[in-house]
Amino acid sequence: METKRLNKAIAETGYCSRRAADKLIEEGIVMVNNKKVGLGVQVSSSDIISVNGKVITKVEEQIYLVFNKPTGITCTTDLDIQGNIISFLDYPKRIFPIGRLDKPSEGLIFLTNDGDIVNKILRSRNNHEKEYVVGVNKKVTDWFLKKMSSGLPILETTTKKCTVEKIDDYSFRIILTQGLNRQIRRMCEYLDFEVRTLKRIRIMNIELGSLKKGKYRRFTAQEFSDLQELINESSETEEAS
Repeated sequence: METKRLNKAIAETGYCSRRAADKLIEEGIVMVNNKKVGLGVQVSSSDIISVNGKVITKVEEQIYLVFNKPTGITCTTDLDIQGNIISFLDYPKRIFPIGRLDKPSEGLIFLTNDGDIVNKILRSRNNHEKEYVVGVNKKVTDWFLKKMSSGLPILETTTKKCTVEKIDDYSFRIILTQGLNRQIRRMCEYLDFEVRTLKRIRIMNIELGSLKKGKYRRFTAQEFSDLQELINESSETEEAS
């Protein structure tokens, strides 16, 4: 995260000049995140600065987006990588994706500027559901469904049991509660199937719905409320265990 000297950050709020800010810091009445600091301290946009107990920085607006990622877009914040998700969205404020969808895949992904929520959602032990629709190169049989749902040995582990349902001869729906690298593709490869299309349609309580490919929207108030309930319950369970 980009940082700047404390006196400059104070001046940019319009509270006083840099020179006056230095005097306030020397007097010991400036705090960053409720801690006294000295001259030369570096701060970021997420830090809360107060003078004489009064907060002078604006609390950064928290952003939560639902995005329908097209194929060919890479889920990285590295702007030097062609086709990166940040440049594609061209959002006016700094955001980053929660988790990943590999380049050939499409569908639902969250983006935010809230680092706290990222860890809660990504904890695999919290058993957060992610639902996908997958197209393959061979007919989906009962044998295939049973094998996929029972757990398969990939990446030196065995995948968790999961829900797998046939949609038609060449496609199925799968709900995962873990996020191994290229998990669905590797599971299919183990059974000698090739993934032709892969689309994520749900993360926990939030569905992709009718959102058009390449478009994004904000979480609704109800979605965010329900999501908070889910991640708070699962986080507490993990801490207790």
